[in-house]
Order: sequence, then structure tokens, then C-alpha cells
Amino acid sequence: MRIPALATSLGCVIFGITSGFVVSAYPLALVGVPAFVGFFSYFEQAVLILLVLRSSLDTFSYLSIPAIYAIGVDILTLLYLVVTVFQGRKIKCDRFWWFFAIWVMFQGLWVILLPLGGLGLDGSAVPDAIREWTRLFSWLMVYLLVMQLKDRVHPHKIISFLLLALVIPLLAGVLQMILPPAILAPIFDPTGTSGGDFSSRIKGTLGHPNTFATFLLLFISLVYWQFTKSRIRWLWLTLLGVLMLFYISTKAIFSLVLLIVFAIVLISPKLNITNILSCIILITLVLGLFSSTPYGQERLSSILQTPLINPDLPIDRAILLSETDSNSFNWRLAQWTYLLKKSHDFPLLGYGLGNSIQVSNNKLLPHNDYIRALIEGGIIGLVSYLVLFIAQIRHLFILFKNSLNPLHKNFCLCLLAIILAIPVGMITENIWSHTTLFFYWWTLFAIAGWDWNKYNPSN
Repeated sequence: MRIPALATSLGCVIFGITSGFVVSAYPLALVGVPAFVGFFSYFEQAVLILLVLRSSLDTFSYLSIPAIYAIGVDILTLLYLVVTVFQGRKIKCDRFWWFFAIWVMFQGLWVILLPLGGLGLDGSAVPDAIREWTRLFSWLMVYLLVMQLKDRVHPHKIISFLLLALVIPLLAGVLQMILPPAILAPIFDPTGTSGGDFSSRIKGTLGHPNTFATFLLLFISLVYWQFTKSRIRWLWLTLLGVLMLFYISTKAIFSLVLLIVFAIVLISPKLNITNILSCIILITLVLGLFSSTPYGQERLSSILQTPLINPDLPIDRAILLSETDSNSFNWRLAQWTYLLKKSHDFPLLGYGLGNSIQVSNNKLLPHNDYIRALIEGGIIGLVSYLVLFIAQIRHLFILFKNSLNPLHKNFCLCLLAIILAIPVGMITENIWSHTTLFFYWWTLFAIAGWDWNKYNPSN
């Protein structure tokens, strides 16, 4: 018997003995053990199911279900890699995964420096830093896990299967539209964090309307890609319309800006009258629907009372008004001003990973991911943050430029539209905290790096 086979057999024996002890101590593990075995027995199917499942978990954040899920996926991925090595098979990864791995490891520097006193906060902030680094590490593991499907599952099949991740969030969104808050609150807001208001802004299962908006935009790009390659276009056009309805129902102003950038990037390779008119009609229609509701009108009118639109309103005055006028943009200006002043105290390395809330005067995220990166990582952290996004844009552009497969080329263009829109939204929103968005982003990013040229576009 070869050594890898012997090691695998020995590992199975150890797992069997350990499982026996665990099940005898914790009967609920009877569910986990078969799931563990099924993961290795039906690897491709198990990974696809795990990917689809993630979009339904944020509702149970108060039970730490998303965190448990992320740790579980990390452990399963690492165990699968160990088994792969023991069996003498090759672990699949690409160059960008190695770059991302180095970047994630580099972020661990801020976790190490916290207890050593090298940052703006002391060792009491370490748990938050570990939690944030673990979140980043889980994205790295998802990337690596999806890479193991390369040459085993057709990329078209994975992308199509991922659309099932829309089912539960959209169903939850429908319930939030038609059912009274008294019925919805025990299901979608058991802790009372949203104040029981589900009718004005739809959030699906994503915990917050803004999070739901970015999630929907990513899947709008996938449905659009399906639309461009399908012969039954009316079906995908209908689904696009449904997603746009939910997208508008989130009533997030920043999402309108994201959609505009997304649409412009999509038509940029083929600028013609038809595409330009289609883009204008889409943007006009979305803005019209958004402003057709009292909430949308109120949100749009609030922008007029900000220094961004009103030159007669100085920033200092807007900051003072933010304490009484309930204008979210002026409130953001006040928070950004405070945090920028705090960044001067520890300019080089900041206060520590995942600790911008501790530094903020209102104990909320900064609502600007660049200021967040500056507060948590200092100038070095901000530069590394920008480098990550620049590297992603460059990688996707090269794939788009060099691809000979039209379906792959269009897929890369859709991802480029997303990654160019996200940094714009990060100016006024906490998109970096949208864990579900980046979970699926890195899934799709991994697939984009595969060699699609060997696949028959008509297959």
C-alpha cells in the first residue's frame, strides 16, 4: 500500500473513532457527521449546495449562524486539501489566489500588533480584530474551495446553479412586502434592531436593505450575462425586471449610483445609439420608480440640503445641522470629520483591524470604506486596501482583453462592471462589511480565472 493511501486510511480510522466519541457526547452531531461524510463523497454537489445556502443565513446572525457557517467551510476546505495531498492529487489555485493569500496574511499584522501596543487601541480590541481577519480568511477559503471545481464542473453550470441563491432572499422580500410587521418581526428581526419597519425598505434575508442592494446588483449582472447568451431571452428579461423591482425596493440612494456606473461600464465596449439609449431609458426608469414613493422623494430631497448640491451650505454648517435635521449625508460628514481627526493620532498603522466602530464617536461603522481602512490600518492599511481593488480590476481587464471565448469575455465584463461600481459606492456606504456580497464575489472571481477557451460556447 502506498504511503498516501495508508495515510488516508489511517485518517479515516481516526475520524471514525473521533466521531464515535463526539456522537456519544453530543447526539446532535449525528447530523454533522453524515454531512461531513457527504461533503467528501459528493464533493461537487456539496460545494454547490454550500454556495447556494449562504444567502439565507444572515437572518440568523443573532445566533451566530453565518460565523459558524464560515468557520465550518474553512475547516472543510482545509481538510479537503489535506486529503487531496495525501492522495497525491494536485491542489488547484491560480496566481491571483496567491496574491490574495499574501494580502490576507498581511492583514494579520494588525492583529499581532494590537496586544503588543503598536496601534491606537490595546489588547482588549483583539477579539474584534480576530473576528475581522477570520472573515477575510473565509473569503480566501471560498476562493480556494471553488478552484477545486476547476475541470470538474462546467463554469456555466456553477453560474446557473448559483442563481438558486436568489430564491430564499426574494421569497423573504415578497413576504416583507405583503405581510404586516407584527408577523415578520419574530422571523426577520427577533432582536428588534430594525425597529420592526419592513414595508418601507426591503432587505430579504440579508439583514439590511443596503446589503440586499449590493447582493442584488451582483446577481443582476449574472442574469444579464445569462440574457446575452440565451435563446429564450424573454425569460431572463422577466427575471431582470423582477430583480430590478426588488433592487428599487431597497430604497438605497447609493444603489442608484452603483447601477449607473454598472450600466455605463457594460455598454462601454460597444458604444452605439441603441446601447446609449437603452442605458438612458434604464436609468430614467429606475430614478422615476425610486422617486415615485414618499420615502424616495424624501431621500432625494435630502440631498439638496447638503454641501454636495447646495453651494450656499458650508460643510461646518452642515455638520452642525446634522445633529437636528436627520439628514443622513450631513450626518456622514460629521462622522467623517471626526474620524479623519482621530486618524492623525495614529497615522501610519491606525487603530487595528475591525475596530473602526470602537474609534467612532457614535459606535457605528464610518459609512466610508476608505476612511474605515485609514482608521483601522493607517496609511499602510489604506494603501493595501486600494492595491487589492486595483489588482482585481487589472486581473479582470486582462482576462477580458485576452479571452477568445465570447461568453467568458462577457462574464468578465459583467464582473468588471461590478468591481468598478463598488469602489464608488464605498464613498458613502459600508460595502466592505457586506460579507455575503464578497462571498459570492470571490466565488465568481475564481471562476473567471478558469480557461474557458477549451469549452464550446454553444454547449
